[in-house]
Amino acid sequence: MNFNIHSLHNWYRSLLQNPKYRWWVVAASVVYLVSPIDLVPDFLPFAGLVDDTLIISLLVAEVSQIAKAKLQSKSNRVTVNKTDVSVQVVDVQPIQ
Repeated sequence: MNFNIHSLHNWYRSLLQNPKYRWWVVAASVVYLVSPIDLVPDFLPFAGLVDDTLIISLLVAEVSQIAKAKLQSKSNRVTVNKTDVSVQVVDVQPIQ
């Protein structure tokens, strides 16, 4: 069996980008981070925190990219709708 970190990252990313599984993966990631049961126990000085750090960094990076894409698509829709509105400028002169 060929284990590769890059393939694991791609699998995790594809699950997060799929709207059907997105919230399940986020919930499972949070449960894994809070749970005392880890792949590498946390009482080991350095190695115990590596798996948690990887999960946190992957989760934050992917969720922030998804949020950024949604905000950009929402702002693009708003600007398109704003261009449909006509604006009339009236010149106002002071009363003398």
